[in-house]
Amino acid sequence: MADRLDTPRERRRRFRLPRINLQSEGVGRVSESFARFQGTPQFLVYLTVFVVLWLGWNSWAPDAWRFDSSAIGFTALTLMLSLQASYASPLILLAQNRQDDRDRVSAEQDRRRAEKNHAEIEYLTREIASLRLSMSEVATRDFVRGELRDLLDELREEEYQKARREIEEDINHPERGKHARGEDNPPPSPRE
Repeated sequence: MADRLDTPRERRRRFRLPRINLQSEGVGRVSESFARFQGTPQFLVYLTVFVVLWLGWNSWAPDAWRFDSSAIGFTALTLMLSLQASYASPLILLAQNRQDDRDRVSAEQDRRRAEKNHAEIEYLTREIASLRLSMSEVATRDFVRGELRDLLDELREEEYQKARREIEEDINHPERGKHARGEDNPPPSPRE
C-alpha cells in the first residue's frame, strides 16, 4: 500500500472474467449464421419435432418420468420457447444490422462505380464528338476523286483553250504562228 496520497495504490489481483469483444467479426458471423439457420425449414422441422416429443413425453410417459405437467399448461415448455425467442430476436436484429452495413457499403461502392462510369461515358462522348468534327474536315475518297476529276477537266479545258489560241494565231498570223510552234523551216511552196 502506498504511504503517500500522490502515488497510486497498487491494485489487487482479483479474479476477472475474460473480456469478450462483442463488436468483433466472430460474434457477428455467429449471430448471422444463427439467424440464417432460424429462417430455414430445417429449423422449423427440428423445433416442431422437439415440441411434439416434449408434449408426447409429458403427456403419455409414466408420471414418475414426466418433468412438465400438462395440468399447469406445460410451463417449462413455454419458458424454453420464450428463452429461445428472447435470444433469437436480438440475434436476428444483429444480423440485420450487419446486412444493412454491408448494403450501405455496397451502395456506396455502386455509387462510386456509377460516377466513374458516368465520367468515362462523358469523356468518350466528347472524344466521339471531336472525332466527328475532325472527320468532317478530312477528305474522303469520293471527295478526292471529285477534286481530281475537276482538276483534270480544268487542265483539259486549258489545253483546249491553248490549242484554240494557237490555231487562231496560225490563221491570223501564219508566219508568227509557225515560229511560235518551233517550225523553223517553212513548208516548201507548191511551185518548188
